[in-house]
Amino acid sequence: MDKFDTTAIDEFLKAINALKDTQELKAFFADVCTIKELQDLSQRYEVAQKLNSGMNYQEISKLTGASSATISRVNRCLIYGDGGYKTAFYRLRKLEEANEI
Repeated sequence: MDKFDTTAIDEFLKAINALKDTQELKAFFADVCTIKELQDLSQRYEVAQKLNSGMNYQEISKLTGASSATISRVNRCLIYGDGGYKTAFYRLRKLEEANEI
């Protein structure tokens, strides 16, 4: 995680964490990202969800339009990464179970 240990990244992540709901997050990301950047990030997350559910590369590519290179990159993150996707999946599942989202 050393590559993410900068003051600028810390401040950026604190700002995201301070936002209260989806509308605030949408407004923030509309200001911070181009639509293409947000689509790319969203696509990676969608690919991660589908990989996590057991789908194969070909199915994922057909459903998401993601390239095999993108799918492979996301898969490496799921297997060898820092656990960010898995933490998000776990927390969202817990919120869904509690009917909080």
